[in-house]
Amino acid sequence: MDPEFQPPLRGAPAAETAAEAPLSTDGQEMRSAEIAEAGQDEREYRGLRWAFIGSQGLRAGWSALFFFLLLGISGFALELVFSKLHLVGKQESFTAPATFFSELAIVLALVATAALVALLEGRSSVLVYNLTGPRRLFHFLSGLVAGFAALSALVGALAWGGWMHFGHAALSGAQIFKFGALWAAAFLLVGCCEEGVFRCYLLFTFARGINFWWALAINALVCGELLLDTKGNGAWGVYAVALLGLAPCLILHIRKTPRSGFWQAAWVTSMLFGFIHTGNNGEDWIGIFAAALIGFVFCVSVRVTGSAWWAIGCHAAWDWSETYFYGAIDSGNVATGHYQTTTPAGNVLWSGGADGPEGSLLVLGVALLLLMALLVLYGRKKPVQQTVAAASVVL
Repeated sequence: MDPEFQPPLRGAPAAETAAEAPLSTDGQEMRSAEIAEAGQDEREYRGLRWAFIGSQGLRAGWSALFFFLLLGISGFALELVFSKLHLVGKQESFTAPATFFSELAIVLALVATAALVALLEGRSSVLVYNLTGPRRLFHFLSGLVAGFAALSALVGALAWGGWMHFGHAALSGAQIFKFGALWAAAFLLVGCCEEGVFRCYLLFTFARGINFWWALAINALVCGELLLDTKGNGAWGVYAVALLGLAPCLILHIRKTPRSGFWQAAWVTSMLFGFIHTGNNGEDWIGIFAAALIGFVFCVSVRVTGSAWWAIGCHAAWDWSETYFYGAIDSGNVATGHYQTTTPAGNVLWSGGADGPEGSLLVLGVALLLLMALLVLYGRKKPVQQTVAAASVVL
């Protein structure tokens, strides 16, 4: 399935490590013995066992299936516990405490699920899912700065064009810091949750075991589901992402580009990231397409920085800036306890309307600027292979 290079797992077949083993003084004999042993191990993966186990352990498709089953079960259990403790419940208002505890339940379920799947796959810890790499704190902090700067640029452009109006500040005094801290904690969990699923686990797993045809099949299934579900908001944004990635990924497949599995995985996970936002209130196709595009930018950040920490920081700061600092509409919702007050004005294509700044056409330009900044700052450096903490590869 055109897998990405992965570190040898504990107890992995000798076929994974034979090519890396140094030659001894009688190198030819040792290499012949290794090849013979590798061939014997390959024969063990035929038949029914082959359907579940590959050269890198549990196949990516089964791993993803187990992951989502376990995540659903553990998430439901924790939501039930939190509900009994009256930490979460059905609330119409968009508040920091409700968001914090709702996301906390999901993050705890995510960590537990990832730990179980890592154990099942024979991996050392959950950090292997794109959370290793150099300068993690620096990348996280720079992601925070990038997220705030990007959203501020978007708001500034909207205000300059007359598509967003500022009102009076909604908070004053100590309330500014109180609600700022509460929303910061809530959106940090949002960033950890969404990036943990899409840019950590799924991107890592799909990159090691997906090719163009599997990627196309997943995209087709999701688009087919949207066609049947008339309640999905902004479905055309998902269709656009699926079509936009079709030709580049097919070319990579035909040319057998090294490590093309990463880009096939980026295509799928970005499309899925847009898809999960179709259930939000007030979404339009621009907002969904923008979510998928930013998801792809986050995939690129994993590629060039070696981990998902930049993406986590950028995601959290973007949401905090939009929802709390500027008090803008976020997918049809206005937060309780926001700092500034802003309202959309004028043409919906430019203002975003009920979708907020993320529904404006201008968000596409901001996402592209983020991508260019990533490539300028990190693209020319020797990127760290996101799946191996100690290994480096050239783009």
